[in-house]
Amino acid sequence: MPTLSAMLDQLLTHGFTNGKSEGTTILKLVGPLTLSTMFGFQNEFRSKTPQVMIVDLSESPYMDSAGLGLLMNYYVSAESHGRKLLLAGVNERIESLLEMTKVQTILKSFPSVEAAESSL
Repeated sequence: MPTLSAMLDQLLTHGFTNGKSEGTTILKLVGPLTLSTMFGFQNEFRSKTPQVMIVDLSESPYMDSAGLGLLMNYYVSAESHGRKLLLAGVNERIESLLEMTKVQTILKSFPSVEAAESSL
C-alpha cells in the first residue's frame, strides 16, 4: 500500500458513463479525492443531475474532509430533488473516514458498481 504522502501527490482523473438502467450515471474516480485534486471536476460533477449518481471509488485510495464535503453537498442537493447518490468500491481508509464522521449511515456504500445498481 502506498504511503499517505505518495497518495497525496497523485492526480485525480474521472469519467462519467451511463449505468445499466436509464437515469443512472457512474462517476469513476481514479486517484485521491482531496482539496487539491477536486477543483478540476467539482463544477462538472455538481452540474450532473441524473436520477441516480453512483460514485465508483474502487481506484481512489484516499479522501480528505474536502472530498467528503463535496460528496455530502451533492447528496443533500440530490435528496432535496428526489435523486440518489450511492458510493461503490469504498476501501478501508475511506470507510474509516465515513465512520469517523458518522456519515456511513447517510452515504450508502456498496462493494461494487454492480451491487449499487442491483440495489435500485
